[in-house]
Amino acid sequence: MDVNEISMPDIDPGKAISLGTLLVFCVVLILLAYNGFYTVRENEEAVVMRFGKVHGTPADPGMHFCIPLVDTIVKVNVTEERRIRLPFGGGAERPTRSSEADTLMLTADLNAASVEWTIQWRITDSIQKVKSFYHPLDPTGDLYLSQVITLASRTVMNRLVGDYSIDEVLTGKRSEIRQAAKEQTQSMLDEYRCGVVITDLQMQRVRPPRKVRPAFDAVNKSIQERDKLENEANKQRNQLIPQARADKDKKVRGAEGYASRRRAEVGGEIKALRARYEAYKMAPEVTRQRLYLEAMEEILSGVESKTIVDSDLQKSVPLLPLLPLNEGSAP
Repeated sequence: MDVNEISMPDIDPGKAISLGTLLVFCVVLILLAYNGFYTVRENEEAVVMRFGKVHGTPADPGMHFCIPLVDTIVKVNVTEERRIRLPFGGGAERPTRSSEADTLMLTADLNAASVEWTIQWRITDSIQKVKSFYHPLDPTGDLYLSQVITLASRTVMNRLVGDYSIDEVLTGKRSEIRQAAKEQTQSMLDEYRCGVVITDLQMQRVRPPRKVRPAFDAVNKSIQERDKLENEANKQRNQLIPQARADKDKKVRGAEGYASRRRAEVGGEIKALRARYEAYKMAPEVTRQRLYLEAMEEILSGVESKTIVDSDLQKSVPLLPLLPLNEGSAP
């Protein structure tokens, strides 16, 4: 059979167009149906943008329906905490490095300090965040938001460092500056309606400029030595003061006891004298004689040998062998 005699079956052009239209319609329908549903995770909030404006509230986790080609879904992670290393910018793990001149800040005493810090934040109000930073080329607005946070934090830090001297910035006032920077940065972001909260702000490196760093190191070394000597002196003082107080209390108690004892003794002596006086008034002669005898008894109690001479004796005192008597032998 001749090849020229083979003929193709006739195809109706109308049916072919209808079939193609149906196929395209099915594909479009499938795409629309696919784009009409979206899924929200547990750590996300989905903000529905309808004709470029926020419509409704963030959807709950799960699958939801939206109008294809009308609604734009912006998913916002509300649990992730993000960090920025400043003043360079960029993430905390990979900061955008530049020269030391970019980190220098002027202090209140017209010195320069190299200040670096890290700010940590997360989104708390997804609707407010999308309203403020949504852009068709950057639907999430994360890039613009990071730039705003960087600018606000750098503005606040420059102002705060300018209120303190170089010594305060490098030493004792760092924690105060950190807390004030956190609060003031949060206040500024609230005014901008960013919908974020500053969870932490840490001072990373606060140093003098490289050219004058050796002089500052020498000063810090001397300050540390001074603090060491002060601590040793305070330690010794804390050891000596309790001991001195204990000795003082011991002596005070001893003096008080001696005073009480002497008061009691004097009181007893006074009572005895008063009793003698009362007895003397009642019988003067008898009391005088008794007192005389008691005194003589007390005086002569320690004498071993005694010689008594009669006071009525008018003649010369007889010669007595006083020496042998004193020696304890008979005459």
